[in-house]
Amino acid sequence: MKNNKTYKSAFIFLTSLFFLWGFITVLVDSLIPRLREVFTLNYFQAGLVQFAFFGAYFLLSIPSGFILSKIGYKKGILLGLLTLATGCLLFYPAASYREFSIFMLAYFVLASGITILQVAANPYVAVLGPEESASSRLNLSQAFNSLGTTIAPAIGAMFILSDKVKSPQEIAALNTLDKENYYISEAAAVQSPFIGIAMFVALLAFAFIFVKLPKLIKNSPKGGYIKALQNKSLVMGAIGIFVYVGAEVAIGSYLINYFLDMNLATLIKESEFMRSISENILGSNSEDLDNNAIVGAFLTFYWSGAMLGRFIGAHLTKIIKPAKVLSFFAIGAILLILVSISSSGFIAMWSILAVGLFNSIMFPTIFSLSLEGLEDLKPQASGILCTMIVGGAIIPPIFGLLSDQTGFKTAFILVIICYLYIVFYGRKKVTS
Repeated sequence: MKNNKTYKSAFIFLTSLFFLWGFITVLVDSLIPRLREVFTLNYFQAGLVQFAFFGAYFLLSIPSGFILSKIGYKKGILLGLLTLATGCLLFYPAASYREFSIFMLAYFVLASGITILQVAANPYVAVLGPEESASSRLNLSQAFNSLGTTIAPAIGAMFILSDKVKSPQEIAALNTLDKENYYISEAAAVQSPFIGIAMFVALLAFAFIFVKLPKLIKNSPKGGYIKALQNKSLVMGAIGIFVYVGAEVAIGSYLINYFLDMNLATLIKESEFMRSISENILGSNSEDLDNNAIVGAFLTFYWSGAMLGRFIGAHLTKIIKPAKVLSFFAIGAILLILVSISSSGFIAMWSILAVGLFNSIMFPTIFSLSLEGLEDLKPQASGILCTMIVGGAIIPPIFGLLSDQTGFKTAFILVIICYLYIVFYGRKKVTS
């Protein structure tokens, strides 16, 4: 009974971390337009921001797993929180000196903290209770991660991006004093939220010192990574994480372009119902918005669908084998993509947006299934799985290249192939 109470307290605290890194990740994304002006970045430099994020996963996931196996989950989570707070603090000098190199360092350190938290928290949630309910627990924790990613853009727009960012032409027209004052005010707009977040994370880390967590790593086996990679299910799961993250990011990154390619902005303006949805989400009249904003408003349904699906998935994976749920959701995603690429107008739009709902349970379910039976190798396995999040930096550019050469409808075949692998992996796990 005491163990159950300890596990419940640990689960609640860890779930708050999922919310935290989801919120911070998207909040940073929402600041990119302002940061671009503060640091006078060109579009190539602004594009490097995502490489810094995924680069942290690629470079640090395996070392994080190694460190975790030596110091344990609790100290690993503390290390992640302190690294995250340090990254937030580095935004202060980056904004003050308007140095892109310091900004990239700050973002990389921040992403490194999130990477350490991912490597530590995902397997910890998975082992906080019976192995057969690991997928359910991880889906529930990831649902709160999605809650963080869903509300962060609104918070960012309300408190950080509420004032107008001047264009390069408007800045150039200012005299020296006004330009300097503008840059100072813009720097403060970046500094204040990150200082606040750093203080909150530091307080969370301090509170975490006093949280009692069950010690779940008994020993650190030698040659852990080699032994982990000999597990066929883990290797297949790592590929599953790679293709899933790549597919999800590819769809999310190109939805606006896909909708514009189908001339949906015009159709939305012509439909009173659809226009009202867009205007209510954006809080502005469609006549004052460009086409990107009008169609972009509907991306809310893609990402909020992922949140809703994880709450549903937390229940489904309790009563149905997680591998079966995974296969079913992957098949659902494939069918919706096929509907979208074989249709047009609002049918094509809503069917591709609904893929977000079916994406929902894939990451946590693949993750937990991959850890089954690995016991003390779970820290190393988690490092391997988190490294494969780099799929989000590789598959989307290939999707973009195919879109340039053959069009979006054909490029979506690449995404279908990704989901077909997940169907294959799920069915393999059902029969194993």
